[in-house]
Amino acid sequence: MNLPRAALIPLTLLFAMTSPALLPAQTPTPNCSSCAKWNTPQEPFRIYGNTYYVGPHGISSILITSPKGHILIDGAISESAPQIAAHIRSLGFRVEDVKFILSTHIHFDHAGGIAELQRMTGATVMASPSSATVLSTGRNDPADPQFEILLPLDKVANVKVLTPGETVHVGPLALTSHPTPGHTPGGTSWTWTSCEGSVCHSLVYADSVSAVSSDNYKFTHNPTNPHAIQDFEKSFAFLETVPCDVLLTAHPEVADLWDKLEKRKAGVTPDPMVNPGQCRELAQNARHQLDLRIAKENGK
Repeated sequence: MNLPRAALIPLTLLFAMTSPALLPAQTPTPNCSSCAKWNTPQEPFRIYGNTYYVGPHGISSILITSPKGHILIDGAISESAPQIAAHIRSLGFRVEDVKFILSTHIHFDHAGGIAELQRMTGATVMASPSSATVLSTGRNDPADPQFEILLPLDKVANVKVLTPGETVHVGPLALTSHPTPGHTPGGTSWTWTSCEGSVCHSLVYADSVSAVSSDNYKFTHNPTNPHAIQDFEKSFAFLETVPCDVLLTAHPEVADLWDKLEKRKAGVTPDPMVNPGQCRELAQNARHQLDLRIAKENGK
């Protein structure tokens, strides 16, 4: 098996190739105090098997590769698109071989770069029905808990609507969608299998499950989204039952990704990326957060 060219390139050179000075100039996202920090350059790296981290440091973007083409999950903020493309190239892959871009949810910090990445790759963008509407129109969903504070998105071309549980195929790749609403009405998580030799692991890219909203939004007794609490419970149930050897999350620190990476670099064994209980832990923590939010809304 031929290794990607990145295996032959010094890591310092890879990082230099994605330094801000070497990337095309991008207009900063307006009114976003966190965007510069989110977009801090990050060396791309292999997570497991044919799965790679290609996002900036603060927001995840995940590449799954095959000889028949690749799949990219999420696009970070708009100014992250050149960095993500540079990371894909520095790992030895062609941006033009990305066949699908998969969306988790349509907030600007995860979907802002999708329009530009779609133009670069020509890929088909896959999203849940409500997310596909937002991506194709650029208009945010009034049922979104953060609707009042969301920044607009660039319209995305070539968006296809997912059916619940649909599996997206590229050659040997098979990534399955799982509706995980709550944080947004159309939230979607993704699962797939990656292997190193004969050892295969179940990977989960979990969409955000935090109860975050604009100031005036209530998750309880909400006429715009009367099923908000039930939506979260469905998402928690998914995380509690899905096979989950390696957890990845839209914000990498939620899955302790950087701590795991440092432990791996230090030679800790077994592989710190593998933690079969972490999806259940994520559900437990998110449920506790939701309970606190409900108690606050009820004046308790």
